Amino acid sequence: MPLKTQFTAADIRHPLTLKSEGKAARGAPMHDQFTLDPNNARVTLLRDGKASDYPVGEHTFLIDGYSPVAMQQMLLRYWMAKGRPAHISAPPEQDIHIQSVDDLDVQLGGKRVKLHGYVISGLVWGSETAWLDDDQRLAAVVTTDAEFDHFEAVRDTFEPVLDTFIQRAVANNLDALAQLTSKDAHASAKKLLITHVTLIDGAGGPPQRDRSVYVENGRIVRIEATGELPKAASDLEVLDGSGKYLIPGLWDMHAHYEQVEWGPIYLASGVTTVRDCGNEFSYITAVRDALQSGRGIGPRLLIAGLVDGTGPITLGAVIADTPEQAREIVHRYKDIGALQIKVYSSVKPELVPIITEEAHKLGMTVTGHVPSGMTSAEVVKDGFDSINHIQYIARDLLHIERGKPMPPLDFETPSAKEQLALFKQHHTVFDDTTVIYELAMHPQGTPIRAFEPGIDHVAKPLAQGLNEMGAPAEQSERLTKYYQDMLATLRELHRQGLTLMAGTDQSVPGYSLHRELELYVQAGFTPYEALQAATSVPAHVMGLDKDTGTLQVGKRADMVLLSGDPLSDIRNTRQVFKTIASGVVYDPAPLWESVGFTP
Repeated sequence: MPLKTQFTAADIRHPLTLKSEGKAARGAPMHDQFTLDPNNARVTLLRDGKASDYPVGEHTFLIDGYSPVAMQQMLLRYWMAKGRPAHISAPPEQDIHIQSVDDLDVQLGGKRVKLHGYVISGLVWGSETAWLDDDQRLAAVVTTDAEFDHFEAVRDTFEPVLDTFIQRAVANNLDALAQLTSKDAHASAKKLLITHVTLIDGAGGPPQRDRSVYVENGRIVRIEATGELPKAASDLEVLDGSGKYLIPGLWDMHAHYEQVEWGPIYLASGVTTVRDCGNEFSYITAVRDALQSGRGIGPRLLIAGLVDGTGPITLGAVIADTPEQAREIVHRYKDIGALQIKVYSSVKPELVPIITEEAHKLGMTVTGHVPSGMTSAEVVKDGFDSINHIQYIARDLLHIERGKPMPPLDFETPSAKEQLALFKQHHTVFDDTTVIYELAMHPQGTPIRAFEPGIDHVAKPLAQGLNEMGAPAEQSERLTKYYQDMLATLRELHRQGLTLMAGTDQSVPGYSLHRELELYVQAGFTPYEALQAATSVPAHVMGLDKDTGTLQVGKRADMVLLSGDPLSDIRNTRQVFKTIASGVVYDPAPLWESVGFTP
């Protein structure tokens, strides 16, 4: 049902009612009705047949985070008419902040148009940038939202300069975030010494007790038994690791870096490298370049460039429907430094070998979904180096068909054996993202905290959407069985000695990578194997193992200092005491707080 919204106001300073019914453009279903009483004393919200009252302050506006973007225009007009207050409340829980940013000059039809920019935070989780013209008419809104990916709305007149809006929004959001995180990294000394630590190097050797790790200019220069400490020097920072465990920085190999707030979250959770598995071209290159140049806080960002085809579930704007388009797109991603191509679900099967051949010629690898009409075995034969998501493998090994009863769990069939042998022959790599299926397929009504305690720490606007996930009652039995079959498939792939890498897709930010490692141990991995699936294994797969992935002399100083032993209990990877990224030390708590999470 299309979203229908009615907003009434006595004047620009006095809203009266807001009613929304249907599905918002950002994807959220809405059935809300806000009413401000005549005495301007309370707002009544009618949601799901239940009425709740909220107090009205001096600056209370009626808006929902997923309302039509015309409401951002009305919000900004209200804010200006009210004298640009520091806070605007929006029942039930939003505390909105608006900040003016630099004007944006765009060229349209040979004419120069000046637009006025504003960063809005607190309306959805994260920040969005909106632009008004001189008549206070909305020109564009760019939102990066963890729950519903990117969202952009642009007036038809300004569509030719959408990329400009996206790139400026990235810069605006990074600047706003920098103000919040400016004190979250220690003053960066050129030399760092971590003493009395138990070192787990990720290379497979046993833990090394009472070690000192020396870092200079972002690289490990010495590892030795802790002895007499060097004399204090102004350029040496000493970090006491007594009772702590030092592991390589974690990797999330299936990230969607949808907003700049992910940067502090990743670092707070011990993640120092992420592979972005498909994003908007202009957005992700702008974020990657900003992080590389030190204009933002975040992990090392690797790009797998998304390509899709025209179809009913097409994703994004990078589309290849012909061999010429496919080759051009591969070269375009190579030119901006992408290490991989990610093939999406609507790519025509006949284009898959063309994409893989061109990528391999350029020294790139290919990953992705299994396109419609293909099997996982077929994409491997056509040149895929790795496959995203365990669902495709479980579907093909077990012959699961939509709308039909779930088949028996049997990996000994001739078909399953043939497929597994093919994966071994081609050294196929899997980023299974099992964690996202647990989140999506657990029975609705079962608290997420039962398996993911991190849900109690995420920002409220995000937690609300996450807590609504899960299988509805009528699908619960089938989806529970499907999820268990996926977990069994993960166990079988590991038993077969195939390569698996930890990734989360879009799940509970910062926490789901740790849950993914816990699921690995449930599936038969040792804790050390699970840890390697998020450290040395992805570094090797991405061809970066000479530089990172293990704690060895000469490598990048990407490390996590844990308060508990992850080899005795993999859940201890959650106990991040410090994150060290390229030699810079971060405290988790202020990073969490900077993006509205609680430590």
